[in-house]
Amino acid sequence: MLEVINMDLEEKQVYSCSGCQSEGEIHGERSSTHDDKTIKELINRMNRIEGQIRGIKGMIERHVYCDDVLNQISSAQSALDGASRLLLEKHMKSCVKDQLQAGNDQVIDEVLKTIFRMIR
Repeated sequence: MLEVINMDLEEKQVYSCSGCQSEGEIHGERSSTHDDKTIKELINRMNRIEGQIRGIKGMIERHVYCDDVLNQISSAQSALDGASRLLLEKHMKSCVKDQLQAGNDQVIDEVLKTIFRMIR
């Protein structure tokens, strides 16, 4: 369960689990610490992609010409790739950086595995 941690008015809200600062995990799942702006940007992107997917489903139901559907699928994939790149950037600049500073070098292997999976 994620909770919003409110800080002074000058500071941004950070999304985090109650135990992530010490344990890095809650209920067997790790959590991230991204600011409101990043969360909102990712959610907006996901909402647009969700709309694209619903649109593609509707095109298929209406028997729209295959090439047109394929073009829309390609656009949705590109949108997901963009969201992945944004999240990877934020992950590297926050989560990975923090773990490296804490002495957890295993995070490098984890990130490499993720990047290799992304570029398949």
